[in-house]
Amino acid sequence: MAMKRSFRTLFQLLTLVAVVLFLAVSLGHSQYGSGLLPVNPVDSRDAKSPAEEAQYAYSTRFPLLKESNETLAATAPSYLHAIMDPEDKTYPRLECPFPNPDRYASLKGPSRSKLPRYFFALDLHQCVGLLPRLIGSIVEAIKFLGPENCVLSIVEGRSDDGTFEVLKELRTEIQILGSRYILQTSDINPKIEGTDRIIALAELRNLAVNDLIQYPDNYDPKTTVVFSNDIAVCLEDILELVYQRVFQKADMTCAMDWTYVGDNPTFYDIWIARDMHGDSFFDIPESGSWDLAWNLFPNDDEAKWHLMKSEPFQVFSCWNGITAFTAKPLMEGKIKFRGHYEGECFQGEPKLFAKDMWYHGYGKIAVVPSVNVEYNNEAGKRIKTLKGYTSANVGEDLKIKWETEPPKLVKCMAHGYVDQQFLPWDEGLPG
Repeated sequence: MAMKRSFRTLFQLLTLVAVVLFLAVSLGHSQYGSGLLPVNPVDSRDAKSPAEEAQYAYSTRFPLLKESNETLAATAPSYLHAIMDPEDKTYPRLECPFPNPDRYASLKGPSRSKLPRYFFALDLHQCVGLLPRLIGSIVEAIKFLGPENCVLSIVEGRSDDGTFEVLKELRTEIQILGSRYILQTSDINPKIEGTDRIIALAELRNLAVNDLIQYPDNYDPKTTVVFSNDIAVCLEDILELVYQRVFQKADMTCAMDWTYVGDNPTFYDIWIARDMHGDSFFDIPESGSWDLAWNLFPNDDEAKWHLMKSEPFQVFSCWNGITAFTAKPLMEGKIKFRGHYEGECFQGEPKLFAKDMWYHGYGKIAVVPSVNVEYNNEAGKRIKTLKGYTSANVGEDLKIKWETEPPKLVKCMAHGYVDQQFLPWDEGLPG
């Protein structure tokens, strides 16, 4: 009888183990679709405190991504290594100096809330060759600022050169660092005939910052957004923009971006940027000629003076390849990227973003001319050689004397350069 009871006990124990194993496997499979990434991946680190657990818990749901191209995916590991290792020479990239750590030391360390306070946002398409420099510099910034302080959000669209495959593989590396990584894919194409290009671009930008809009409680109230175009950028460029935003108590800081249409570089973001007289950074006649591009700020002597000395100065609007701005109006639901309202000048979504910033009391917008960027590695090297690396341009830090009121009139270039006119800065806004 004792032997029968022993066998019965053993059988019950084995049955219980089998049931537990079955439930574990079932629950494990429930996180995955066939061949898909987990919708809610679990952080593998042990939580040390409720605050730390909340910090690393995923408030953002990883969306289901498109399928990778197997051939392109095979090349992703070499790009990934180049991104994660600044010394990797597999692919050509703009060479960058390491910044002075003492200058940017104040940017490090956890926030009082223990929540992330740096949000890196990008919309990327067909730029795999730029990723080692662009994403590599952002990864360096994440490491410098503290991975627990940073979130990386990327929207990839329609690439067939391996951009998506590399960004998909990047997820594991960012998670290992200890940062959150939000990767989305989108089929929105601003260049399709019949599409409102500005609305499409605004939708893509809103996707990139959507987590801030939807889940503001998961971020520090003083979060800075670093939003970058597909540029060749150095770690010191990123840190200087963030540093000047904090030092100047600015709402937004922008670089100077350039393009080589000939032997000499031309300021690029002319359609978006406006000085504190509401004027474009250089004059363009109705013919559309850029022959006057050499004469920056022809009607703003103060801006011209600060530009020559590589000192930050206030503007009405800018973007200029890369910008650092306060996330507060996004998190408060006051503004988003948008197209123009009815009866409002047709203009780019970054200019409308700056206009809405002014309207809601965030008008401390500045250009940081010590930071100069271009849109590919080779041209990036040329512009750094000509204008100087950021560290070489930085001098004594001087405070901007902020103007609290925007210019009454701002230049509108709605349909090319033929129809240019100065209109009220708040044209089309409510009230």
